[in-house]
Parts: sequence; C-alpha cells; structure tokens
Amino acid sequence: MVTREMQNILADAREHGWVMEPQAKRFFALAGLDVPRGGLARTPEEAGQIAGVTGYPVVAKVVSPAIIHKSDIGGVVTGLANREDLEETFSRLSKTEGFEGLLVEEQLEGIEVIIGAKIDRQFGPVILMGLGGTMAEIYGDVALRMAPVTERDVSSMVGGLRGKVLFTGYRGSRPPDMGALTALVTAFSIIIEEIGDMIDSVDLNPVLCSWKRCTVADARIMLKKS
Repeated sequence: MVTREMQNILADAREHGWVMEPQAKRFFALAGLDVPRGGLARTPEEAGQIAGVTGYPVVAKVVSPAIIHKSDIGGVVTGLANREDLEETFSRLSKTEGFEGLLVEEQLEGIEVIIGAKIDRQFGPVILMGLGGTMAEIYGDVALRMAPVTERDVSSMVGGLRGKVLFTGYRGSRPPDMGALTALVTAFSIIIEEIGDMIDSVDLNPVLCSWKRCTVADARIMLKKS
C-alpha cells in the first residue's frame, strides 16, 4: 500500500524527474524492502557519526540531482575503513556538481542482482530480474515477467538465467536466501503496480543477496514525464 509519505517522496522529486537514492531507499523501506543501515551526511562530521553507528567499513555515495549514474564519475566508494578515509572522500565528492550530501551506509556482501521495472504502453508494468552490478548491461542475463510476480514466477525467473548456478551455492559458497529474494521481488512487483501511472522505470541495482538477507544496495526511480 502506498502511504502518504511515499506519495510525498514521488511528488517532491518531480522537479528533477527522478527520485535520488536516499529518498528512493526510504520509499522502498516504507514498502517493506530491506535497505542498508546508514544515512545522508551533509557535513564530514555527520558522515563520521553515521559510520560510528553502522561500523566500518562503509560505502560512500555522492548525492546530487545532476548525477544519475554515480559510478560514471567515481561517485561510489567502497571499503572505507576509517574516519580519515571517509572525510577525504567527503572532501573530494563535495566538489561534484549539485552536491547535496554523502550517503554513508554499511558495506554488505552477496550476489549482485538487478531487479527493475518498466511501464510498457501495451502490457503495463513489466518486472525484470537477473545478474546485476556494473556488468548488468554487458551480460544482459535477465528474465522478464508481467506484474504481479508470484513466488512461482521468481523461481522460474532464476531458473531461466545463465548464471542460475550462483543461486544454488557456487564452488562451496553458501547460497543466497531465496526466501528473502522471493519476498523482495513479489513485494516490489506489488508496489510497482500501485505507482505505475506515476513512473517510467525503476532500477534496484545491485540488490545484494547473501545467505542472511537480500538488501537494496542502490535504488533509482525515474518518473513519468508530464
């Protein structure tokens, strides 16, 4: 169910045409999806305080309405092990165009999965799932289903991937929590159906799936043009 706060997040983003990561993660947290612990820091001191709560190492990401693809400009820094490294990263990224702060979050591990949605003019909301991360566009190992997506659909989508072996425990590694992944994808598809008339597309990339949890490590909502 879309709450008033979720509606406000979408409405407030219309000026820029897309929902930036901190607000997008808040949106999906309200929808019941798992997101990393952390917060938006507007000063180096705030960044240190957030990292003190989450614990090091942390991930730091630039937040700016002018930067949609953060990795293209080196705007995502992982493995920050101490406050000195974090403050240096804040200083560097604060020079980014339109800088509004630094998103500081716990660093997580797991299989990188992409979960997305596109509003098709003929069929309505279409849900995508596959192997994610920065290589998602290169390999294109994804499966598509029309919303709403069921638990059976998720199993079928995973089974249709070329990299499906990663979900069963590759070379002795512990397999990801398929129950958590299934719950995330089905909940995501439901919320996409509800907001389909307000959006153009959504990308959760990556979603990090470990044996313990499946967490939305990055999120972007592109709004429908008026």
